[in-house]
Amino acid sequence: MRILHTMLRVGDLDRSIAFYTEILGMKLMRKDDYPEGKFTNVFIGYGDETTDAVLELTHNWETSEYDIGSAYGHIAIEVDDVYRAVEDIRKRGGEISREAGPMKGGSRVLAFVRDPDGYAIELLGVE
Repeated sequence: MRILHTMLRVGDLDRSIAFYTEILGMKLMRKDDYPEGKFTNVFIGYGDETTDAVLELTHNWETSEYDIGSAYGHIAIEVDDVYRAVEDIRKRGGEISREAGPMKGGSRVLAFVRDPDGYAIELLGVE
């Protein structure tokens, strides 16, 4: 068994694809429209979805905004250098919600960025 993907509902699909590909550097794997269901699924990630977990962005055509809710935490992405990743993301227009630095009560370096729908994404340095 393995994790295949994590699904996020997004309000503006083009804006979300741009964020994940242009700001976070993921690759667009595939995009499937379902006219009868009035939704589109997009799969993005860093590696091939046959071997790596990816993100599924679901856009329901008649919904432009979602309430994230109190159960959602974050998606974590490992980066070589958290400080450099934060600067690169900021230069590309990403919103940094927690600057790079040691985690509270620990020494591991992390930062947080928000996607266009407000989902938190944690950047973790390689240990």
